Amino acid sequence: MAVDMTQSTTQDPRQQTAESLAEYLAAALTADLAASPEARALLVVSGGSTPKPLFAALRDKPLDWSRVDITLADERWVSEDADDSNARFVREHLLKGAAAAATFHPLTSAEAEPEAGCGEVSARIAALSWPASAVILGMGGDGHTASLFPDGDRLQEALTSRDCCVPMRAPSVPQARITLSLERLRQTRRTVLHLTGTDKQAVLSRALGDIEAVSELPIRAFLSAPLALYWAP
Repeated sequence: MAVDMTQSTTQDPRQQTAESLAEYLAAALTADLAASPEARALLVVSGGSTPKPLFAALRDKPLDWSRVDITLADERWVSEDADDSNARFVREHLLKGAAAAATFHPLTSAEAEPEAGCGEVSARIAALSWPASAVILGMGGDGHTASLFPDGDRLQEALTSRDCCVPMRAPSVPQARITLSLERLRQTRRTVLHLTGTDKQAVLSRALGDIEAVSELPIRAFLSAPLALYWAP
């Protein structure tokens, strides 16, 4: 596991970590786009508050954004203009400046429920340029990542399915969700775990131990493969 935990006495450590990760991602996208003139690069991002400074640091990096596809690791099944929509968050904070030329692929459809719309979304996302250049994951205090919740009604399906996307409902969250499956999230050249806060550090330490099953701390499903960790207090 590669770890970036450097801190500066003159810069906020979360900002510094975000900028360091932005440099890493820009270099990764540039390298993958250089494979051929027709190549496209896929970036899978997460929502929540943690990526906001990362998106601000990444969006003006000098690369050919017109050849970059962006999608989400998971989404609430809400309209794209809802306050808690991850798609809205990406449009407001990442798809600006140079990155406005990228193509964004949302994880929702016109269907009222994720169970009805999942097939359409899966087909759309499966058609992108896999493997992804990078998948950026976050983690909740309960050890979930994407919408792989310990109390999710379809957690085992999401951990074992060959489908691209899986609908998810959990008592711990108010809205129905859709998530990329574990197999799809693993289809990437680079996996990044971007965390902030000592509370998340404690949860990750638990997950790195050999106590809980993946179903109890779903982030553990990603810890046995190469992973770049970017953390700041």
